[in-house]
Amino acid sequence: MTKFTVYKIIHRKRKIIFDILSNFENFQKILPQHFPSIRVRSTRGNISVVEEHMMLGNKELVIMAKHVIQEPSLHEIFVIGGDAKGSHIYQQFIEHSEGTKVVVDVDLKLSGKMKLSGLFGNGSLEENYSKILDDFIKIAEN
Repeated sequence: MTKFTVYKIIHRKRKIIFDILSNFENFQKILPQHFPSIRVRSTRGNISVVEEHMMLGNKELVIMAKHVIQEPSLHEIFVIGGDAKGSHIYQQFIEHSEGTKVVVDVDLKLSGKMKLSGLFGNGSLEENYSKILDDFIKIAEN
C-alpha cells in the first residue's frame, strides 16, 4: 500500500481544469502514453464504471474503476477490480488566487506481481503519478 498527496497550482480557471482532469473518456485521446486504453462500461448520472489501462512509469495497470464526479470540485476514482483493486484517488479542485489548486490524495494498493514490481522500476509511484498530472497541466495551460 502506498499513500501520497500531490499538490499542483494551475494557471487556469477551475472549470477548465476540472473538465480536463475529470473527462476520463478522453484520456486515451489526449494522453495515450499514459492511458493506452479506456472503455466506458456504464454511466448512470455522475457515476461511471470504466475499464482502464494506465501506464505508471514502466508498469501497465489494468483496472476496473468507478469514477464519481461532483462538478466542478471533486473527482473520485475507486478501483473496483484489476491490478490495483481497493485503490482510491481523490481529486479536489480549489479556486486559488493564481488559478486552480489541485489536490490529489492517492491510496494505491497493488496486488500480485504488481506489488513486487512496485519495489523496482523507473522512479517512485508518487513521481510517476506526478508526471501524469504534469502532462495534464501542460494540456490545460495551452
